[in-house]
Amino acid sequence: QAFFCLLLCIPWGSSCPPSCQCTERAGAKAVLCSSRHLEEIPEDIPRDAVFLKLDANSITRIPSNAFRHLSHLEELDLSRNAIEKIDQAAFKGVAAGLRTLDLSSNRIRSIPKEALLALNAKLRLANNPWHCECALQEVLWEARLDPDSVQDITCHTAPREEYVGKPLLQVLDAGVNFCSVHQRTTDVAMFITMFGWFAMVIVYIICYVRHNRDDTCKHVDYLKPLPSTQVHAE
Repeated sequence: QAFFCLLLCIPWGSSCPPSCQCTERAGAKAVLCSSRHLEEIPEDIPRDAVFLKLDANSITRIPSNAFRHLSHLEELDLSRNAIEKIDQAAFKGVAAGLRTLDLSSNRIRSIPKEALLALNAKLRLANNPWHCECALQEVLWEARLDPDSVQDITCHTAPREEYVGKPLLQVLDAGVNFCSVHQRTTDVAMFITMFGWFAMVIVYIICYVRHNRDDTCKHVDYLKPLPSTQVHAE
C-alpha cells in the first residue's frame, strides 16, 4: 500500500529525461539537454519546464506538435544542431508564452512562415544556409527578430547570383522584393499552362474536323462506282 501511495504522489509531469539535467532557475524549472548527442527532441520533457536548452546536438527535424505539452515554456534554445526541416505546426501549443527561440547555426534553407509568424518570441535565425525567397522576406518583416543577429541572416542561395553571400536585410534595403518576383513567376507559369491547354483544344478541333472530312470523302468515293438504283422508264 505504501508503494502504491508513493506512485500516486510522484509528480510524473516533473520527471526529467535521462539524457538531460533538470534544475531550478529563478524559481522556474530549467531542462538542460545541451551536447547530449540527441538526434530528436525528447518526448519526456517535464510539463512545467520554463527553460529548455537543446543546443549542440544532432537534431535534424522539428516535427508538428513537438512542444505541445510544454504550456509554461518561455525560452527554447535549438541552436547548433543539424536542423533542416521545420514542420508548419512545430511550435503549436507554445506560441503564446514563448519569449525567445534560438534556431541559429543549423542547416535551415527554408521554413514555413506560418511556423514563425504565429510566435511572439524573439527569434534568432542567423548562420543558416538560407534560400532567399518570399517566405523568408515576410518572416524578416513581420516576425520579432533579435536585432543583434539580423545582419547574420545571409543568402546562401537566391534567384539571382548577385544576391548570394549578402545579408538578406542589405538585399531588401537595395529595393529587391522577392515576393513580387515570386508573383510574376507564378503568373507566367499560369499563363503558359493556360496557353498549353488552349493549344491542345485547338489541335483537337482541327484533328476532329479533318478526320470527319476524310471520312466524308471516303464515303463519297465509295458511292461513286456503285450502279444507279434508279429505274428508267422504257
